[in-house]
Formats: sequence, structure tokens, C-alpha cells
Amino acid sequence: QVQLVESGGGLVQAGGSLRLSCAASGRTFSVYSMGWFRQAPGKEREFVAAIDWSGGVTYYADSVKGRFTISRDNAKNTVYLQMNSLKPEDTAVYYCYAGRWATLTDHRTYDYWGQGTQVTVSS
Repeated sequence: QVQLVESGGGLVQAGGSLRLSCAASGRTFSVYSMGWFRQAPGKEREFVAAIDWSGGVTYYADSVKGRFTISRDNAKNTVYLQMNSLKPEDTAVYYCYAGRWATLTDHRTYDYWGQGTQVTVSS
């Protein structure tokens, strides 16, 4: 069992930055691939970024490539999402996911997820 708790969301002006964190419980964090997804009001949940268990491979949605960076610290059981050059269209609730054998861009294939953290970008 893995419990995930996101933090770091908030209100920021366009062009600003935020860093989201996702703290995981349990001693097996390092075997899980991790993903960030987001959901805006009235829209489906969409893939943002993912990282494999080692941290050596990362994936990004085209909409965030070059602006967002996913990383992990297995010693701290934490995954991060550094978000730079934020745009109003990045406004959403951001969710952290953990999956042992997930298809990284599909949230339905992950095993665990958190409650989400709100990110609001004003224009």
C-alpha cells in the first residue's frame, strides 16, 4: 500500500513558477514509476509528466515540454514537478500517481493516487 500526498500548489501570475511535491508512504517507493496528471474544470484528466522507477527516464506532454521538469528523490520518497513559465491554461488540480507496471501516460493504469493540489495561474 502506498499513500500519496501532494503539496506546493497555489496562486501564481502568468510567467511564474511553482514546485509541486508528492510525498509517498511505504518502503517500496523506489520500485514505482510516478506520474503527474491534471484536471481542469469540465475537462478530462490529462497526462503531464512521468518518471520511471530509477529517475533515468522521463516523459512529458507536449503542452508542458520545456517548461516543466519531473524529478524524484527515492531516499526521501518524494517526486517533484518544477513548473516554470506558467500559463493560465495550466490552471488545474494536479494529481500524483504511482504505478508498478503502469502505462505512464494513462492514469487508469496506475495503482495509487493522491487527493490533488490546486494550481491557479492568473493572467
